[in-house]
Amino acid sequence: MDFFFGALGGLLYGYDTAVISGALLFIEDDIPLSSFLEGFLVSSLLVGAIAGAGMSGYVSDRFGRRRVVFVIAPIYIIGSLVLVLAFAPNVALLVVGRVILSLGVGGSTAIVPVYLSDRAPTEQRGALASLNQLMITTGIVLAYLINYAFTPIEGWRWMLGLAAVHALVLMVGVLFIPESPKWLLKQNRAKEARKVLALTRDDQEIDDEVEEMKKIEAERESTWDVLKAKWVRPMLIVGSGIAVFKQFIGINSVIYYALPFSQKRDLTIRLRF
Repeated sequence: MDFFFGALGGLLYGYDTAVISGALLFIEDDIPLSSFLEGFLVSSLLVGAIAGAGMSGYVSDRFGRRRVVFVIAPIYIIGSLVLVLAFAPNVALLVVGRVILSLGVGGSTAIVPVYLSDRAPTEQRGALASLNQLMITTGIVLAYLINYAFTPIEGWRWMLGLAAVHALVLMVGVLFIPESPKWLLKQNRAKEARKVLALTRDDQEIDDEVEEMKKIEAERESTWDVLKAKWVRPMLIVGSGIAVFKQFIGINSVIYYALPFSQKRDLTIRLRF
């Protein structure tokens, strides 16, 4: 259950990425959108994501992974409901709301996999870290289902605003999950780190992992030195290649615009994709 709540940030990321696809069908009935403004509204989610992802590493090292995940939830709530998205009267405020959401998107994209990896036992680390990706795709599917549910009343504000409910679940759930043991160890809180490790490991594994963490921390290099290391180069090339080719495939465009492209004005078939 700890890992589930820890990965909920990924669900919010997927939901807020895909929900705009259904909302676009009806936003222009209340707020006129040109093709440029429609594209700008969609892509504004990526603006703050750069800043959110960039800041999250430093902030999580300073304050802890768990605290950062907890702070991400109110960002989603503010962006989706309290400030603008659910009640926005014009496209400018919609864009502001999307930018606020994007801070949470960037933060959760960077921190959630790190938190899951820190918590997971070595033999389960790959599977549990990939839970974030599963939650992202679950969020995308959930967004399409909610779009479908509110299509009869053209409830685009409900589509966008319901992200606040998921964020509230995340905020409450984070209260019941432990801090990252690696972060606790870095803060010289070894006793607390051992308690967290004991939730998923036996005594011998705890001793081995604590020693390994201390060794890694003692030999820690700068980010630039790590990126230049020969052993990192294959992973860097593969990771960058996947990111580049994913854009060429066009899956992001499908996620953002699948519903508007499928008979934009015909309500009887606009959800076929």
